[in-house]
Amino acid sequence: MSDLVDIRGCADWIEQLQRPDGSIPWVEAGIWDAWNHGESAMALAIAGRRETTLKALDAFNQRQETDGGFTGDLGASVPLDDANRRLVPGTPDTARDTNFTGYVAVTVLRSLLALNALDQLPRYWPMLSRAMDFVLAHQGEHGDIVWRAREPHEELSEIDSLRAGNASLYKALECALIAAMAMGERRDDWLSARQAIGAVLRENDARFDRFGTDRRRYAMDWYYPVLAGVLSPETGRARLYARWSEFVSPGMGCRCVHDEPWVTAAETAELVLACLAAEKPDQARTLLANLSPLAADEGGYWMGWQYEEHVLWPYERPSWTAGALVLAADALDALTPGSSLLTRVHVAELPAKPGGEGLPASLRV
Repeated sequence: MSDLVDIRGCADWIEQLQRPDGSIPWVEAGIWDAWNHGESAMALAIAGRRETTLKALDAFNQRQETDGGFTGDLGASVPLDDANRRLVPGTPDTARDTNFTGYVAVTVLRSLLALNALDQLPRYWPMLSRAMDFVLAHQGEHGDIVWRAREPHEELSEIDSLRAGNASLYKALECALIAAMAMGERRDDWLSARQAIGAVLRENDARFDRFGTDRRRYAMDWYYPVLAGVLSPETGRARLYARWSEFVSPGMGCRCVHDEPWVTAAETAELVLACLAAEKPDQARTLLANLSPLAADEGGYWMGWQYEEHVLWPYERPSWTAGALVLAADALDALTPGSSLLTRVHVAELPAKPGGEGLPASLRV
């Protein structure tokens, strides 16, 4: 196990939050979306919790809508209480997020690899396939995928697309292609969609700022193209170094946004993955070690640290924060089969042949 992250404690906390139908909310009071549910499910798999992992994957089957999408709560719309400390879920806004939907491919593949349970892939393949088709239905002519499902009579050009979300979908499509290889199926449309996303991220980055929103303050927009393998390790290192001092608080971790004194555990854990993708393991290990003060005695990790006021903020231990820490520890020390799935590119730019080789050699146990 990891010497930096209490994987058992994180899994115990996630299992405490998991509901009878298999869904895993953010916190005790609620909030559910497919992406963060998936982050938690993968952590359960890495911890060897087979029963609760499969229960979480089954929840995807139960919640998927007819066109392949998922409706989730918008966590950013959830207010804080009067003390400005705890989330108050109530009735948050909802959305059918394309990135969150696509993340089921990452979740299913990573979970089954960690459990040595690829024999279960046919159980989730139809759901995974429908999810990716939903994603592709929202890809525009320039290659980027808009962030949410369009409404009737709404044009894709009227909806924004997100840099971090598209980078995440680039990885999701890779995982979907690997799953197709394991199923002996050929999905050239998924391959073409992934290539188009990569091209727009590398060559037409302005697409993600066309609505006038400056997202350069967000850490995710900085590191996600590196984490997802859109960039080569060398180019990824240059991207990380260019803004490292803006986002990383020495000895504490990664700020969610560069202009606020708020270090967050999940963003720091994801930056660990980005450093590994850029072949900088020493920086990755240092970042993960920096998060030890945010480990909660009751299990899991506190969401973040406001270091000017010296307070945990918000005073929450999200399931997905614990999940992100477990994924980072697993990738750093290769604890389970498939540990490099999120930090290395495992498919060439050629489609698999039907009935062909199954998993890429780099992922075979």
